[in-house]
Amino acid sequence: MCFLTKPYPYFLVLVGLLSLATVTAQAQPQSAKTASLTKNQQDFVDLRFGMFIHFNIPTFMEEDWADPDASPTLFNPTKLNCDQWAKAAKSAKMSYGALTTKHHSGFCIWNTKTTGYNVMNSPLKRDVVKEYADAFRANGLKVMLYYSILDTHHKLRPGFITKQHVKMVKDQLSELLTNYGEVSALIIDGWDAPWSRISYDDIPFEEIYKHIKSIQPNCLVMDLNAAKYPAEALFYTDIKSYEQGAGQHISKETNRLPALSCLPINKTWFWKTTSPTEPVKDPAVLVNDNLIPFNKAYCNFILNVAPNRDGLIDDNALTALAKIGEIWPGNEGRAVLPVFDAPIISTNLAKHRPSNASWSDDMWIMDFGNDDNFKTAWTSNPAIKKPWYEVVFEQEKPFNLITILEKQPAITKYRLEYFTGGNWKPILSGTDSGRAKINRFNTVKGSKVRILIDGFTSPPAIAELGVYNEK
Repeated sequence: MCFLTKPYPYFLVLVGLLSLATVTAQAQPQSAKTASLTKNQQDFVDLRFGMFIHFNIPTFMEEDWADPDASPTLFNPTKLNCDQWAKAAKSAKMSYGALTTKHHSGFCIWNTKTTGYNVMNSPLKRDVVKEYADAFRANGLKVMLYYSILDTHHKLRPGFITKQHVKMVKDQLSELLTNYGEVSALIIDGWDAPWSRISYDDIPFEEIYKHIKSIQPNCLVMDLNAAKYPAEALFYTDIKSYEQGAGQHISKETNRLPALSCLPINKTWFWKTTSPTEPVKDPAVLVNDNLIPFNKAYCNFILNVAPNRDGLIDDNALTALAKIGEIWPGNEGRAVLPVFDAPIISTNLAKHRPSNASWSDDMWIMDFGNDDNFKTAWTSNPAIKKPWYEVVFEQEKPFNLITILEKQPAITKYRLEYFTGGNWKPILSGTDSGRAKINRFNTVKGSKVRILIDGFTSPPAIAELGVYNEK
C-alpha cells in the first residue's frame, strides 16, 4: 500500500466540490462557476477590506446579546436604507459587506419559512437580507452573510440540541444560499466556543460544511471560533479568523494562512444609544495599524459599522469611513498565499478517547494529549529517550488523517502506526519539525493509533493528537 506524506492535493478537493455542484446545480446562481478552494481563499485575501454589519434585534436594546423572548415588534427601522450602507462602504474603499442574518437570540431578518420569529412578523415586514444584498451588488460590492449556530430563542444551545435543530440550521442556510444570489462567504459564529459550548459534533461540522458547498461550491465557510486551534493549520474553517475584541490577534510576522481580523468601529458590535456621540476609532490607526499590515500578512480586515434604530449609519461613522478612504491607497501589491494544507473538517475520532503513553513529566499525563484543550499537553519525562503516545478506540475504525499539535515545536522525527489483527503496522515516517504536523494517507482501519518519537530537541509535549476519517 502506498501512503502519502505530502499535503493533500487540492485538485481532489476540487473534484469533490465539482461532484456536489453537479447534483445541485439548479440551486446555484446561474453565473456561478466552481473554482478551486485555494483560488477562492486567495480571492478573499485580495478583497482586503470589508464592512461587518451587526444589525438585528439587539440594535433595539442596550445589550449585544438580546432577550431571546423579545417581541418582533421591537424591530422597526423606519428609515432603513441599505444603499446608504453600501455607499458608506464604497467611501472607505471596502470591497464587500457581511450582514448578521441571525444573531445568538435567533431573530431572522430574512423572509424565512423555518420560524415565525422573523422580520416579516415585525412592523417593518421587509426582507432585510434581500435589500442588503441588492444594494451592495448594485454598488459593485461582494455579498457575505453572518449566521449564528447558537440560537437561544429556538433552544439551540447545550443540552437541548435535537435532529430538528440540525435540520433547521440546514434549512435556514439553504434559504440564505438559494434566494439571495452569490454569497462569497458565510461567517459562522456560536460554534465550538467556550461561551456557546456547542461542539462540532453536536451540530456536525462536516455535514453542515458539505451542505453549504453543495449549494454554492465557491462559498467560503469561516468559523469565527476556529481561533482556538493553532495558527499553523486550518481546523474547521476555510479562513482563519481573529476577533480582536476577544483577544485574538494575528501574527503579522509569521502568519501563512488566509485570514480574517475583525473589529468594531464603535465600542460594541451592535448600535447603542451612546454610539452617535461617542468617538469612533481613529481612521489613521485603523489604516496604519490594521488594514495595511494585515493585508501584507494574507489577512483581510473587516470593520464593523452598526446601523442605528432608524436603519441608517450614524454621521460620526460615515465621516470616519470617508476618512479611511482618503488615507488608505488601496493599491498595494498582491500578497500571494504560500502553500498550506487543506482545511480539516471531519470529526476528531481521538477526542476524549482512552490514551496511553510512556512516562510523563509530573502531572502532565496522557489524558492531556487528547482532551480538546490546546492549553494543556501530555509532556514526556526528560529521562525518556524514545517517547510514545497512543489512543485507543472502542473498535476498529477507518481513518486517513492524523494531526500532531505540539505545545511548542520539539519533535523532529517520528513514526505513525495503527493496530489491527493483533499487530502494529506502519503508516508513515515524518520529519516535519513544525508545531502542527498534518499527516494525510490512504485509508487504514485499526483499533489503536500511536506515535513513536525518534528525534526531538526538548521533551515532547503533545497538546492534541487528532485522528480523522475524511470523506
